[in-house]
Amino acid sequence: MKNRILLENYFLPGDLEAQIEAFVDHYNHQRYHESINNVTPADVYFGRDKAILKQREKIKRKTREARRLHHRQQAAQPNETDEPNSLVVWSANGPKNPDDGQ
Repeated sequence: MKNRILLENYFLPGDLEAQIEAFVDHYNHQRYHESINNVTPADVYFGRDKAILKQREKIKRKTREARRLHHRQQAAQPNETDEPNSLVVWSANGPKNPDDGQ
């Protein structure tokens, strides 16, 4: 708070009060807090945190399932650029192909 409030000069008490009020509103209603599972203090106070965390878990689960499905689909498709019987061995002079007799 001191970094946001003290960096400006306030000539009227009402200006300072408005800035403090804006900071408190941001801190309690918009800023996620890691110590309370990345929800706002207002969410915890009003009991919304459990529903929010449940919804996040549902989204995570669906995302994981979609990623797994996508990965399986990609793994099942043959890659035209791959040569299944080609082996390249790297040496100090660059790549060598054992089939070339090098």
